Amino acid sequence: MASHLRLGVNIDHVATIRNARGGDHPDPVRAAEIVARVGGDGITAHLREDRRHIRDSDLARIQAATSLPLNLEMAATEEMLEIALRHKPHAACIVPERREERTTEGGLDAAGLHNQLAPIVSRLADADIRVSLFIEPDPRQIEAAMRLRAPVVELHTGRYAHLWLDGDAAGIEAELKRIADATALAVKNGIEPHAGHGLTYDNVQPIAAIPQLAELNIGHYLIGEAIFDGLENAVRKMRELMDAAR
Repeated sequence: MASHLRLGVNIDHVATIRNARGGDHPDPVRAAEIVARVGGDGITAHLREDRRHIRDSDLARIQAATSLPLNLEMAATEEMLEIALRHKPHAACIVPERREERTTEGGLDAAGLHNQLAPIVSRLADADIRVSLFIEPDPRQIEAAMRLRAPVVELHTGRYAHLWLDGDAAGIEAELKRIADATALAVKNGIEPHAGHGLTYDNVQPIAAIPQLAELNIGHYLIGEAIFDGLENAVRKMRELMDAAR
């Protein structure tokens, strides 16, 4: 069992609001500072090909503003690899990316993309950047992560979140088992399991209760709640719910 379930806060959508009007406000760096102050364990930022939220210049500013580890979400492209190698974040989480999607719509097909991913994973690892693969909770994808020698996987919880919204009790139970089984398989094979996508105050505790998960990454919901209750209170409440589940 992971003794402390870490909370990584994705600050992308602070930048989304900033970019809607241009200029510099609200500043995602300020959000990173707040997360550090109230007990978050890490900062996640997704630098997309179209720069719809986080900008290149934000990365160095975030790293300078807080000592929390930066988890850079990135597509498996040469451009993003070079940016990661230049900024040297603590971790790089390779995610699927399509320009027309509103948000990440599923896990990376690590099994089908092995030949494309292998040199990227290798170069990141050689630079002492901890590589994570954002994948579905599926044995085939865990096995692909093993072959790629990725030290971390982040399990996509989007299906679980949708089933929760639908009130599908049987589906929720089955998906929780799928996530728990993938978590156990990862740990058995020396891979650290994380999870994220679509997690809220209402649905986080059954995921947080999976004993071998080491980290949850949560963003959109926390930024949304921050509009009504402040980011400090939103992060604290999520932290309390996660701790209570353990």
